[in-house]
Amino acid sequence: MSAAPRPLLSVADGVMLICGMVIGAGIFKAPSVVAGNSGSGAEFIFAWILGGAVSLCGALVYAELSSRYPETGGEYAFLARAWGSGAAFVFAWSRMTVIQTGAIAAVAFVFGDYASQIVPLGSHGSAIYAALGVVALTAVNVVGTMQSKTLQKIMQVLLFAGLAFIAVGGFLAAGPTKATAPGGPGGSFGLAMIFVLLTYGGWNEAAYLAGEVKDARRNMLRVLVGGILIVTAVYLVVNLGYLAALGLEGMKSSKAVAADVVRAVAGDIGAVLVSLIVCLAAATTMNAAIFTGARTTYALGRDFAFFARLGAWRETGSTPANALLLQGAIALGLVAASSITPDGFTAMVAYTSPVFWSFFLLTGLTLFVFRRRTTEPPPFRVPLYPIVPAAFVLACGYMLYSSINYVRFAVEFGVPVLTGLAIMLAGVPLYLVTRR
Repeated sequence: MSAAPRPLLSVADGVMLICGMVIGAGIFKAPSVVAGNSGSGAEFIFAWILGGAVSLCGALVYAELSSRYPETGGEYAFLARAWGSGAAFVFAWSRMTVIQTGAIAAVAFVFGDYASQIVPLGSHGSAIYAALGVVALTAVNVVGTMQSKTLQKIMQVLLFAGLAFIAVGGFLAAGPTKATAPGGPGGSFGLAMIFVLLTYGGWNEAAYLAGEVKDARRNMLRVLVGGILIVTAVYLVVNLGYLAALGLEGMKSSKAVAADVVRAVAGDIGAVLVSLIVCLAAATTMNAAIFTGARTTYALGRDFAFFARLGAWRETGSTPANALLLQGAIALGLVAASSITPDGFTAMVAYTSPVFWSFFLLTGLTLFVFRRRTTEPPPFRVPLYPIVPAAFVLACGYMLYSSINYVRFAVEFGVPVLTGLAIMLAGVPLYLVTRR
């Protein structure tokens, strides 16, 4: 009998993986942009609360989907059941070549940028560190599920400690003037929400763990909702610390809010400390993305003979080793390609965003399909149906529009965006070939 995924993950493991996937470099990059498009401190904080609410709506949708079909493969399994094998294949192909591998490469560049601040390696130091990060974390995941989840727990605890230090530092550095300084004229609240929701992105990765979570039909709700609530609380505390230390105007003019906050407490040595914290955040996100991303590729290989080798599950370590190795190779290729662009992180965000939000929207719509087709109630049902899933679908549609509309005003994003969309569409003829 061939090996298969085993339920080794507890609720705490799943929550840790969600936190690791969501809480990454975004919390160190996005707040200044959000502040620049907020008219007041209250509006700034409201944007982060709203981001948590939208993510919670999505988590509830995914909780019902996961309770209906608790399988390793996540959105791949949902799309296959709702829209057919063709949609699922194109999604898995896009996730393998664009969405997940692009996200891993993007975060790897953040890791590389900050690692280069600690120990410079020359003009291509960021790309070198990014490649080393991909290789090292892929190797840990190939060794085994238990090793990768243990590493995730350790890094997550250290990251929470680092974020707590920054937040406390912000409150300690706060002065009466800074804490109460009024904001200037606000920019686009819609643009602020784009960056807020990008910073919250990643919670959906928990759906790929459903086949490995103990008692998944009951516990996936706890994993998804618990993870989102913890992330929202962490983001609020950290942003309140930023606001207390710098004020809204100070955040608007800051290029690195976390560094400025820590510098106010610890001086220039704080810059090195922040670099270490950001490297830790990026490594945590990369590890979670590598862990969950290979599960879709495994599902693709399990269902299509053309990719059969990717559907092999290695009993030793309980891990999809072949899928992990291919995913790592593609991510390394994207790191190499992005290293010749002005900014590797920006190029990867442009490469992945339209494709990601297209399938996120399509997955949200699957809930309406399942509700119409089946009368038997699942173990968990989304409350306030259809308001909650409709709100989530509308948010996905807005993000898809924004990601495409945004690149119209940034010519340098054109090539990565078109490349990502072209690779996604290449999955259609490939499906027609592999189906035979």
